[in-house]
Amino acid sequence: MLKRESLSQPLLASKIALQQPSFVKALGGGVISILVLSGLLLLIPRSRVSENLDSKTAQSLLINSQLADLSEHNPRKQTSLLQKLATTELSSRLDRIQSLDRSRSRYLLAVKAIQQQKPQQALGYLESLVTEYPILAPYILQQKVQAYLQLNQPDQAEAIAKKLLVDYPNEVVIPQVYSLLGRSDAQDSDYLISKFPYHPVSQKIAQKTLKDNPQKSQALLAIATYERNGTTDMNQVRDRLITEYPEVLTADDWQVIADGYWNSGDRRKAADSYKFALSSPQNLYRIARGYHRNGNFASARKAYQKLYKEYHDAPTTGKGLLYLARLSAADEAIKYLEIVVAKFPKHTAEALLQKAKIYERFDKPSKARIDRELALSKYPDSAAVLEYRWQKAYQLASSGDYGSAWRWAEAIAKSKSQASDPKAIFWAGKWAQDAGNHQGANQAFHNVLELHPQSYWAWRAAVKLGHDVGDFDSLRNLQPPLKLESHYEPLPFGSPILQELYLLGQYQDAWIRLQEEITNPQQLTVAQQFTEGLLLVKQGRIRPGIQNIWNLAQRESPLEQAQWRSLRQQESYWYGLFPFPYFETIMADARQRAINPLLTVSVMRKESTFDPKVDSHVGAVGLMQIIPRTADWIARQEQINGYDLTQPTDNIQMGTWYLAHNHQRYQDNSLYAIASYNAGTGNVNHWVRNFSQDPDRFVEQIPFKETKDYVEGVFGNYWNYLRLYGAK
Repeated sequence: MLKRESLSQPLLASKIALQQPSFVKALGGGVISILVLSGLLLLIPRSRVSENLDSKTAQSLLINSQLADLSEHNPRKQTSLLQKLATTELSSRLDRIQSLDRSRSRYLLAVKAIQQQKPQQALGYLESLVTEYPILAPYILQQKVQAYLQLNQPDQAEAIAKKLLVDYPNEVVIPQVYSLLGRSDAQDSDYLISKFPYHPVSQKIAQKTLKDNPQKSQALLAIATYERNGTTDMNQVRDRLITEYPEVLTADDWQVIADGYWNSGDRRKAADSYKFALSSPQNLYRIARGYHRNGNFASARKAYQKLYKEYHDAPTTGKGLLYLARLSAADEAIKYLEIVVAKFPKHTAEALLQKAKIYERFDKPSKARIDRELALSKYPDSAAVLEYRWQKAYQLASSGDYGSAWRWAEAIAKSKSQASDPKAIFWAGKWAQDAGNHQGANQAFHNVLELHPQSYWAWRAAVKLGHDVGDFDSLRNLQPPLKLESHYEPLPFGSPILQELYLLGQYQDAWIRLQEEITNPQQLTVAQQFTEGLLLVKQGRIRPGIQNIWNLAQRESPLEQAQWRSLRQQESYWYGLFPFPYFETIMADARQRAINPLLTVSVMRKESTFDPKVDSHVGAVGLMQIIPRTADWIARQEQINGYDLTQPTDNIQMGTWYLAHNHQRYQDNSLYAIASYNAGTGNVNHWVRNFSQDPDRFVEQIPFKETKDYVEGVFGNYWNYLRLYGAK
């Protein structure tokens, strides 16, 4: 695997100093001798570009900054605030935050000036800023390079670049400076790929190197290990590595490849690759699961057995034994399940219920009853027991016995376990209502709202409790007052520099620095993955950003699950999952079509996750996934001449029109309108004629899993957008 140079190896530092690329030599004869004499090129401490602050002080400097709310203002007000802060007179009366905000504002104004091709103005803002604002010194120097290049003064630009390389040789701005100065010979390219493999500039070089020289395995490894832009089919890269270069791959390389396959969902290739990585409980478990899910049961059994033999006390082993029992004959399965009961308390309830099923299948009802009653009495709040109760209650309710269904589901309705299922709690309340137990029903509905307030089922519970949140037959015409707010919270991971860039809204620079600070790109911590997801959303790469955050729920270890639950308590987590791009366009079209704007954004999030270029296997295009022939029909109805479905304004205009049209078809019933947006009017018309008029039962009866998930997804989105953006 490609290794990043250690910051604690002087000999390695000296060696790399001698191997500096041609660009360094081109900056002046004295540079190399300075670097070699020091022998400490890579030992310049991060404190050179950051302040030694305790975490409480650092957070105060961020949270109390006037720039924390900057994104709440429109661009004109942003500039006005920055100019006001930037021109604050320096004096002893300025407190630390005011002084820092002055420097921050000058930096942001310089960035804006360079973007507007006003380099002289930018240099004015940047004057003496390196000294006043040391935490971002390398970035300030990079902006100076760019300004001098815009002024067509390359000598001054190279002089600044020389200072950067001497003072901050490890800083992540270096590849961008190389790119700005057009340095791209082979030595420079190899240096950047080796030293900054995660940087977008280096990744582009690696892609070009690979195109020019397909046999360059080092470039393939750099891409496989560090490419996180989502612009490459990474499984193709991994396939090439394992088929063309297996002899040069180390165990660490195989780990990277296997983790990449696993994270992308290709579990079979992951299983094959983990066999060549170092042995660990997680790797063995994933080998077994990869084969199991692929239907290779014999290989899966061997891997599960090896997991237990080599790591009999590892947490993943308990889960592995549960799966092994499913692949084993009855007597052997019982043996494995008894091991789980004895050694893995987290999985005991599931093992007991699994044993009970086996005993029932082999006509041993007394043994089955003992294990089942033990699970129900001793582990009442476990996920396995709650699921068992739900299945029993559902069967009884399906036969119309709501009283018995409630008796089985009452424990679900009253449970305070985070393992409970919001759908099960909601339906427990419905069955209690059907049985005439209104107190039990209200308790269940309140419990959904308390334990799972962000779920679709929380919205249904809020409706049942009489809250003014709109129902299927009334929310089309609601125009709730909405407010886009800045919801700044420091990131859960990252250095002071990363936090500073995030505060300033420099999300691309923050994302690049995050890549530098991540030590294992294929096995991110919970905090790292959330931080990356949030930065992607902030950059406008919303689809992969939301996916990053959403996938945190799949973390397996108890510690990671606890960290994920902790993140869910932060507002930034939910605003990351439910951003509101294209706000002005959505609001304008919703007003024109007299439709609730939250329906529009909810459909958009479900259809495309805000990717304006995405298309589907059936040919639907853009944000609201409009089929071209439907778009042509809409254009004729509205006399629209010339449109592009990949353009957000055109797509939103047509999607909103079609959403309103669907509502007109169904007398403003949003359930039917949304279902038909996915399944078509023919199917929905049939369901309306034949299904229950109770909307919740109607949804349950939808025979297409995709449409059922779609309906619940859209209205779950609606509920979350109402909670987050509805004016308080």
